[in-house]
Amino acid sequence: MAAEQHAPTSGEYIVHHLTHWRNKEFTGTFDLTVFSYDSILFSVLLGVIGSFLLWRAAKSATSGVPGRFQAAVELLVEMVENQAKGIVHNANSRKLVSPLALTVFVWIFLMNAMDLLPLDLIPSLWAQAYGVMGHDPHHAYMRVVPTADLSVTMGLSVSVLLICIFYNIKIKGLGGWGHELISAPFGGHPALWLPNLAMQIVEFIAKTVSHGMRLFGNMYAGELIFMLIALMGGAWATVSLGTGLALSLLHIIAGSAWAIFHILIITLQAFVFMMLTLVYVGQAHDAH
Repeated sequence: MAAEQHAPTSGEYIVHHLTHWRNKEFTGTFDLTVFSYDSILFSVLLGVIGSFLLWRAAKSATSGVPGRFQAAVELLVEMVENQAKGIVHNANSRKLVSPLALTVFVWIFLMNAMDLLPLDLIPSLWAQAYGVMGHDPHHAYMRVVPTADLSVTMGLSVSVLLICIFYNIKIKGLGGWGHELISAPFGGHPALWLPNLAMQIVEFIAKTVSHGMRLFGNMYAGELIFMLIALMGGAWATVSLGTGLALSLLHIIAGSAWAIFHILIITLQAFVFMMLTLVYVGQAHDAH
């Protein structure tokens, strides 16, 4: 007789939901197990959706009375443009930087907003599909919040670093930026070249790491809190009827309250990442 399947413990439930979809059976020259397929899938999908929404707004824009969608997009574009003007003073650079900042905000907001979906919705659908494909559905891993994956947020911050390097070279010239690397912040004396270079490298690394870690930390914590709230709702099956009803009611109240508060968090984190992108690009335009 087959062994009875038992419900996962709290620890097993959290570990399962914090595990990425990866090809653990792959063995070859290149180790593809380092890639989180779920993060890649949802990042690309939400990037396409965000681009489509902005394209749709631009295509349907009219000079008359705008609709709600057009008005919302226009307010967003104006907000980003005003922030870019206050930080990046080069009008020619803003032709690229402003759309870049807008894309960053919309893309990260959409990725963050995946945290508002019911926690087990997409993982449950994926487990069913995984079982249809002939695999054990209990080993179907699926995380739907790309920004709760450190590789995604660090990839975004490294991309901002590369853009900053590009503008440093474009605005100051390769020689000018190279001179700045060895002459700031302590001065241009030859004895200070190595300390200056070391400080510049530390600054670039610190800004890049903090840029990605800030977004990851906030979204990872938010995702974990949703899991703990979900466990509260699932505990009704292991306790008495009265206690179970109380936990279920508390689960609904806590989940709703955290979801409403989380709307502020996902918006704020997208805005902070966008603003830091503008600040770092603006610093690349400034001479020391």
